[in-house]
Amino acid sequence: MIVTGPVGAGKTTVARELTASAASGVAWIEGDTYWSHIVNAEPDQDRNAAFRMIMRAMTASARHYERDGYEVILDFSIPPWYLDAIRALLTGKPFDYVIVRPSLAVCVARAAARSAGAIADYAPYRELYDTFDGYERFTIASDAAGPALTAARIREGLAAGTFRMP
Repeated sequence: MIVTGPVGAGKTTVARELTASAASGVAWIEGDTYWSHIVNAEPDQDRNAAFRMIMRAMTASARHYERDGYEVILDFSIPPWYLDAIRALLTGKPFDYVIVRPSLAVCVARAAARSAGAIADYAPYRELYDTFDGYERFTIASDAAGPALTAARIREGLAAGTFRMP
């Protein structure tokens, strides 16, 4: 399952709850850690190329865990425009796509309040926030729901097939 959404949505906190509620082995692949694997890159390196490379590495890891029977939670801001590439990387295997997307105000406040990597100016991330418009079927959107309730709603949606990509 892919748990995605804009910066500050609470994806990682919800992913922790999902791992705690799993019935069996879980492989939690937290995408932000993959950025830290890139060191000494040229300052002008294309971030889109780096994003695609990270996605290939994360998806390859996910396939290995899934093949060995783990539930895989891929936690990263994966915009809808990248779904065709995900389908190709997964070679036709079905997957679930869950967007955690509270209001813009909540995302801005959470991003600014981070203990590590606080984001004072959310403007560069606004386009990513808007990228998730139009995907309501796959979206959990509630400013009031805490991580445990959000994870429970995701589990219910998974059981009902709500988040399964066609």
